[in-house]
Amino acid sequence: MKPQDITAGKSSLWIFGYGSLVWKPDFKFKRSEVGYIQGYKRRFWHGDNFHRGSDQLATTWGVAFEVTGHQVEESLRYLNLRETVCGGYSTKLVDFFTDGQPPVQALLYIATSDNPLYLGPASPEEIGTQIAVCRGKTGHNLEYLLRLAEFMRSSCPHVEDSHLFSIEAAALTVVSHLLAVR
Repeated sequence: MKPQDITAGKSSLWIFGYGSLVWKPDFKFKRSEVGYIQGYKRRFWHGDNFHRGSDQLATTWGVAFEVTGHQVEESLRYLNLRETVCGGYSTKLVDFFTDGQPPVQALLYIATSDNPLYLGPASPEEIGTQIAVCRGKTGHNLEYLLRLAEFMRSSCPHVEDSHLFSIEAAALTVVSHLLAVR
């Protein structure tokens, strides 16, 4: 389903980000909240440098942005370009939770195994090595990883994202070895 179909006739929309959107939304919004969705895991199983996620039972922390009025159309136009250029993404409305508040519906972009850049599961060491040495059009993959890990530590200090943090440790080990060789 296309995001425009989900949001037809709505003057307000929440958009949930669990990757680079948490520090770089690049669209105007009314407000943002740190919180989580249930039923999904953040995974680094795609060969691109944008959002990674899979349809598995879990809790994923990130940021939801409320967009209103003309911001709805503008943000969807931007996100459709940013998130679906490579294909293999689907969108869903999911419940977004913040501490002590009732959930709100939020739009979620989900990377799927249909994406031609899907690499599948791998060890933290394999993923960390790939991230440490690769770069995309929007920057170095290591920056993506480190910014996401920093967001989790500063905004969600009570959450242990072992997948993210084990990949971060592996990538930093590769970088330290590369620096030692010079």
